[in-house]
Amino acid sequence: MKKTFVTILIILLVLGAGALLALYISTHNIPILEPKGLISDQERDLIVTCSLLMLIVVVPVLILTFVFAWKYREKNEQSKHTPDWEHNYIAEICWWGVPFVIVVILAVITWKTSHELNPFKPIVNDKQPVEIQAVALNWKWLFIYPEQGIATINLVQFPEKTPIKFEITADAPMNSFWIPQLGGQIYAMPAMRSKLYLVANEQGNYSGRSSNINGKGFAGMVFTAKATSEQEFGTWVESVRGSGKSLTMERYSKLSEPSEYDPVSYYTLPDKDLFHKIIRKYMTPKKG
Repeated sequence: MKKTFVTILIILLVLGAGALLALYISTHNIPILEPKGLISDQERDLIVTCSLLMLIVVVPVLILTFVFAWKYREKNEQSKHTPDWEHNYIAEICWWGVPFVIVVILAVITWKTSHELNPFKPIVNDKQPVEIQAVALNWKWLFIYPEQGIATINLVQFPEKTPIKFEITADAPMNSFWIPQLGGQIYAMPAMRSKLYLVANEQGNYSGRSSNINGKGFAGMVFTAKATSEQEFGTWVESVRGSGKSLTMERYSKLSEPSEYDPVSYYTLPDKDLFHKIIRKYMTPKKG
């Protein structure tokens, strides 16, 4: 009776843990599992595929762990003890062959997707890409639109179904740029320029963030990525141009000083070479 109770309790605990996990996933927003972009959709499929392949090994191992622990427990005197048993070819094929095949499959998938999802690889469709330059500051994000002649703080807006060419750097300690529902993260470092190509499949507001802990203001270093129609994007650009604030080098110097939980703000861009000047400031030797 006691053995039956323990067995039932273990089964209930496992089922309960699975039910809680399923409940959490169904009631919480997990951005990487709810992709809204071309790249993030492929990344979600890659995560799910690799996880399922690994579970082919993980699940049987976990089950056998409980089975062996129960069967060969100290009080079970009916289990057969065969210390000299060896060379069971069926068993060896299973525990060597199956993982080997899975590793080979994962290697092929990794090789293929590493090239297909290369962040430096342009996304080509029937629309002209929009260039946006992202600068990681302490503790906020500056977005520069060189073609439109505007800049924003903690808000990046772009038209839907249009390739976005991000150029990324930092004017602060190393950081990481990430819009989970649109694509994977990429590092932002001073004196370096990274690239990231994304596209939003539909209109919406998507959460962006820093994914690299960088000090006390890290928690507030978030921004909104807003995908709109082309007409709405054009109207928004015109409204920013009329904001009256000019992002001069003097104003940028003040803006780059550490601050926390900065509100969204808009600027016109008199110097379209600002992004490259930010990169060069860490590359040019100081006189004296």
